[in-house]
Amino acid sequence: MVFGTCFIAATYGLVRLAYGLFLPDVQRDLGLGAAGAGYVSSGSSLAYCGAALVGFFLGSRRPRALVLAAVATACLGVFGMAAATSVVAFAACAVLSSAGAGFASPALVAIVARNVGPRRLDSAQSAVNSGTGPGLVGAGALALLLLPQWRTSWVLVGVVTAVLGAVVLAVDRGATTSTPRAQRLPTTWIRSHATAIAAAVLLGAGSAAVWTYGRSLLVETGGGSERDTVTSWILLGVGATAVAATARPLARMHPTDAWMLTCALVTCAVVVLALAPQRATLVATACLTFGWAFVAATSALIAWTTRIDPANAAAGTAMLFVALTFGQAAGASALGFAIPRSGFTTAFLAAAALTASAVAVGALDRRRYTDVSSRTAAGTAW
Repeated sequence: MVFGTCFIAATYGLVRLAYGLFLPDVQRDLGLGAAGAGYVSSGSSLAYCGAALVGFFLGSRRPRALVLAAVATACLGVFGMAAATSVVAFAACAVLSSAGAGFASPALVAIVARNVGPRRLDSAQSAVNSGTGPGLVGAGALALLLLPQWRTSWVLVGVVTAVLGAVVLAVDRGATTSTPRAQRLPTTWIRSHATAIAAAVLLGAGSAAVWTYGRSLLVETGGGSERDTVTSWILLGVGATAVAATARPLARMHPTDAWMLTCALVTCAVVVLALAPQRATLVATACLTFGWAFVAATSALIAWTTRIDPANAAAGTAMLFVALTFGQAAGASALGFAIPRSGFTTAFLAAAALTASAVAVGALDRRRYTDVSSRTAAGTAW
C-alpha cells in the first residue's frame, strides 16, 4: 500500500506534525507566544481525538468516507492557515487541519486489511504507519526551500494531500472486496486495553516536547542557523522513514517488547536534546533516534490492539491513537506553561520522565502476559 503510506505522510508528516517545524516563523509573523503555541497544539490534538473517535465507530464500515473527511479537513485547514492574518484565524485552521490525521489512521487500517493478505498484514500496517517519516522529510525540504515563506508551504501541502487522498480511493478494492464488520464492543474489550491506553497517554505527553517545541528549543538554545534547525527536523523524518525497513523484525517481536524498546529510545533522545542542544552531532543522533522510535512505537500500538482483538483492530487503533494524542494535548499545554517559567531543559527532562513511565507500564503488561502464558502452558502439560 504505497499510496496509503504516502497519504499518512501527508496527513501526519506534512499537515499535523509540521506545525512544530513552522512554529518559530509563525510566532515571529503573528506574535504567537509559547503558551499560546501550546494551546493551539492542544486544540489540534483534541480535534485529532474527536476525528479518531469517529474513526473508532466507522473505521471498519466506512473507511472511504473517512478518507474523504481526512482530505476535506486537512486541506481546508492548511489553506486557511496559509491565508490567516491573525492568531485566532490561524489557530482555528490549525485545529481543523489536525482532524485529517485522526480520520486517516483508522481508515487506512481498514483499507490495508482488505487489500493485503493475512501473512503480510502486520508488516503492511507498520509500513503504512511509517509514512509519517517521509512526510516529515518532505516538510523539512519545503522549509529549506521556502522559509520564511511558510504560507506558500501550507498551500503546497494542501494540494499534495488532496491528490494523494484521491489516489488512495482510486486504488482501494473495497467496492469488490468485503470488509469484516466489527461487532459491538463490550466494556471488557476496553478494559483489556487499559494498560495500552495508559502507556499511550504517557508517550503522547512526553513526546509533545519534541513535536511542538523541538525546533523552538534548537532555535533559542542550540545556537545553530535556521538551516541547521530545519535539517534536524528532516532527520526526525529520516529516522521515522527507517521504520519501513524495520517493519518485519518489529512485527516478529511481542508488541509490548517492541513498545518498551521504542519508548526507551524516545526517552534517551529527549534527554539528549534537553542536555546538549548545542552539540550538533548529538542533536542529529537524537533526532534520528526519536523519529524512528516514536513512529515504531505507534506501530507497536497497532500490533498491541491487533493481538488483543484482530477483528476490531481499526477500532483499537483509533482508541489508542486517541489516547496518545490526548496525552500530546495535555503535554503541549503543560510544557507551554512550564517553558517560560522553568526553561527548556527542565521541561524536556520532565517530558523524558513521562516517556520513561511508558516503558514501565509496558513492562508491567509484559510480565502479566508472561505469567498468564506460563500458567496456560503448565495447565496444558498437566
